[in-house]
Amino acid sequence: MRKTFCFGGRRVARKMSERAPMVDGCVFCEIVRGAPASTTALLYSDDKVVAFRDINPSAFRHYLVIPIDHIPTVNSLRKTKDDHQLVSHMVKVGKDFLNQDAPNSEEHR
Repeated sequence: MRKTFCFGGRRVARKMSERAPMVDGCVFCEIVRGAPASTTALLYSDDKVVAFRDINPSAFRHYLVIPIDHIPTVNSLRKTKDDHQLVSHMVKVGKDFLNQDAPNSEEHR
């Protein structure tokens, strides 16, 4: 089965109900579930997100923090309390992780 990144093209969610705990063929879902084919080492995980090094980093410290639940694109997020809390948690985890790894870092995205 061909692996896909879940953004753009035919995989864009048309409605919120297309969210799923995990989706077969999604490279990020395979990382989250710890599939045998995934060689990605998780640096952080909790009940909402996981963090790991980017496979093709564009910076010395390039980490990804992704939700455990499959969200096809950022366009699938809505202005709801749950989505706001999820994104805020993702940002906090990323900042906390960066502060542990590089306490003097001032720039992040």
